[in-house]
Amino acid sequence: MSIIQQHTAATLGDAWRTVNIDILNEDSSVNFDTSTLHPPQPEISEADVRNLSTQVRQLLRGGDAEGALRGCLETPVYNGVDAAKEAHLQTIIEVLQSIKASDMTPLLKGVYASPGGSELLDVLMKYIYKGMAVGAPATTGLKSPAKMTPQSTGFSQVGSRPGVANESASAAMSVLLSWHEKLVEVAGLGCIGRTMTDWRRV
Repeated sequence: MSIIQQHTAATLGDAWRTVNIDILNEDSSVNFDTSTLHPPQPEISEADVRNLSTQVRQLLRGGDAEGALRGCLETPVYNGVDAAKEAHLQTIIEVLQSIKASDMTPLLKGVYASPGGSELLDVLMKYIYKGMAVGAPATTGLKSPAKMTPQSTGFSQVGSRPGVANESASAAMSVLLSWHEKLVEVAGLGCIGRTMTDWRRV
């Protein structure tokens, strides 16, 4: 009879390892606090986002598009209420839409070459993907026109032109896709991988 056949259900259920070898491995989770892998993020309120948005708009009016974009990307809203996250996304998309296509690549190269530039571009990629996922924030307030009824004057109650919201959403998506293309050219495909695997969500 082989040694395998001698084992019964009782012996297989016994504690077969009497020495905890995990404590001998310095890379084991037993030897460090796993909560340090996800350090707490500072909470950013909606008021903070509104103040930042005001500063960013002032920079845009002053012609400092790179400073405006940096201001947004240096303060990503990882920990905050949904309203704060949406407001920050709207601010970033507003900045992206205000920058000319010919200025995209030089601006991104300038940010990338600066200290911490790679991380800033990773944050930008997160917001680009979020903008693509939620659609155009500027169109969230638009509603489809109500049912039209003829008036006694012979004119009908015509609301906004059909498809205007879709045109605005398409324009915003086009801007985001253009930025995505330029961002990958400057930061490389690694930017996409880091964005997808980062546990911090904007």
